[in-house]
Amino acid sequence: MNKAFTKEDEGPQADRLDDLPQSPHPNYVTPAGLAALQQRLRDRHADLSALPRDNLDAKVPRAMAERDIRFLEGRINRAIVVDPAAQDTKVIAFGACVTVVDEDDVETDWHIVGEDEADPPAHRIAPFSPLARALLGARVGDVVEWAKPDGTVDLEVTAIRYFT
Repeated sequence: MNKAFTKEDEGPQADRLDDLPQSPHPNYVTPAGLAALQQRLRDRHADLSALPRDNLDAKVPRAMAERDIRFLEGRINRAIVVDPAAQDTKVIAFGACVTVVDEDDVETDWHIVGEDEADPPAHRIAPFSPLARALLGARVGDVVEWAKPDGTVDLEVTAIRYFT
């Protein structure tokens, strides 16, 4: 048969999408973060199960669900669970909720959580973010420098808390 009439020339397979990239950082997670990843995985499996198998309209949604499942399985397999309750309460580490005061006396709480839990507008930051890197290892009373795109901000650490 002439190669011009085979399916090999149709381009990339629509039934398998490229994998989503995994972070190059260690996947530190809180116990709650791991539970959330596991729930997302169960939800995507349920989504996949609900899609018809032999329906062309479901081909792309199936491929997306399968790609998401591979991604979530990878995140879970790489998870390093860190229990915030086991941290030294005098030093900022992963899982800490930190209160800082800036140069304008504005007080803000930041919670250092896993990348999958991070939500900067909600003050939940990943451990590899510039702010978390500035805070990690500091103690109450320390002043840290937070390098932001528009300049450096000095932050005084006023409280460190850990929640289970």
